[in-house]
Amino acid sequence: MSVRVEPDKSTGVALVTLDRPGKHNAIDLATADRLADVWQEFRFDDSVRAAVVTGAGTKAFCTGIDRSVEVPQPSSPYSVDDPLIRIGPKANDLWKPVVAAVEGMACGGAFYLLGESEFVVASREATFFDPHTTYGMVSAYETILLAQRMPVGEVARMALMGTAERVSAVRAYETGLVSELTAPGEAVAAALRAAEVVASYPPAAVQGTVRAVWAAREAARTQALALAPHLVSLGNLAPGEQAELFRARGGPHRLR
Repeated sequence: MSVRVEPDKSTGVALVTLDRPGKHNAIDLATADRLADVWQEFRFDDSVRAAVVTGAGTKAFCTGIDRSVEVPQPSSPYSVDDPLIRIGPKANDLWKPVVAAVEGMACGGAFYLLGESEFVVASREATFFDPHTTYGMVSAYETILLAQRMPVGEVARMALMGTAERVSAVRAYETGLVSELTAPGEAVAAALRAAEVVASYPPAAVQGTVRAVWAAREAARTQALALAPHLVSLGNLAPGEQAELFRARGGPHRLR
């Protein structure tokens, strides 16, 4: 399976792992579908009171969509089919707390998951970047989600600099994207410890608090996300042109 789910009934915490380390945990269509299914299943499973989401291995949390995936698009400029739009917990109406644990790279579509987590724990060796503009794509959903938790100027710099610059874990901590830094290889353990604390509290109070936090920023987020597909339609290069830029710049080798 491209997604491993390991629930611990003794703590009430489920560990969700993107399990495609050979692809830097990039998300193909099957993985996207499975993530949505996992969050939906947690809505009905009272034994799961909190979750941690991470990527297999130490090279990458997730590098966004798998570039080998072909996503057919409608001809209308008012419609965009984004296979990652449903991979996050909030997109699936899950209001149980989710903690993200980042080792290695987190870039592009990874921010759909980081942006919908309650908070992020990261190794000091983790790095964050957004390659969209480098390859002729609009960074819309990612920047909207990040702007809910980081200063707008920091989000703009990350998105506009593309692959030319990576944000260190320390800088991500300083600007609010990351809430805790750990030694290399320790992010999952730290995230699980935090999730276990939260899962030990009365679930209704915890979920109500999660919902309240998101309500505080939901109006702006909802309006911005409604605009995102139109910006993508207008600003993205054609898929063939994107692929040519990707190949010209060394493709996935540049991510390592």
